[in-house]
Amino acid sequence: MPDQNITVVTGGSRGIGAAVCRRLATDGHHVVVGYHADALAAEEVAADVTWVGGNALAVAVDTADEASVEALFDTAAQLGPVTGLVNNAGISGPVGPLAGASADGMRRALEVNVLGYLLCARRAVREMSATGGGAIVNISSAAATLGSPGQYVHYAAGKAAVDAMTVGLAKEVGPRGIRVNAVAPGSVWTDFHADPQRPAELAPTVPLRRAGQPEEIAAAVAWLLSPDAAYTTGAILRVAGGL
Repeated sequence: MPDQNITVVTGGSRGIGAAVCRRLATDGHHVVVGYHADALAAEEVAADVTWVGGNALAVAVDTADEASVEALFDTAAQLGPVTGLVNNAGISGPVGPLAGASADGMRRALEVNVLGYLLCARRAVREMSATGGGAIVNISSAAATLGSPGQYVHYAAGKAAVDAMTVGLAKEVGPRGIRVNAVAPGSVWTDFHADPQRPAELAPTVPLRRAGQPEEIAAAVAWLLSPDAAYTTGAILRVAGGL
């Protein structure tokens, strides 16, 4: 396995993804900041990585598109062999009861939230198999087991698929020295929510009585990518305040 850590983070321009990029930089990673639309935000995150001494690239990607994912990893090779992947890019899709959800909206959400993770993991496994190993962290959600009724059942179903993917892929590629784990956040203060005050509204239902911060999720991701987690694979680490 290469001596330096080169990690691809999808959805790295905002929220949890941006916090992950910044945390990994402080841990000595070089970071590829994958983003979908906000080039300025991605460049700002990349600048933060370089400010603490890492190398960084901001790369536009549609993770649901095979050619775009291939281009992302081809560009990442400019920094060296990829040793880590954080599958984070995701969208909520239609918000509300399933009966009113549009098929096109659900289809796009599943393409990004499930197919996108599979495509990125597939390419990462190919890269890491050739260089002696690495680590993948999938960002799941507590919704995978809570179901998100009345909100986005299709999103919860997609995250349940991510959990199954994590367990299965960990078993498949463990013999190649590749670890695969997931972090399942609860409600976190990011702009992911259609209602920006939703984390505050949900806080009374959380045993710790508050929503999480992106940096708290990033800390869990950083641990799973670190040597301290060398014997951890196939795990789904719930960081949800007790939910």
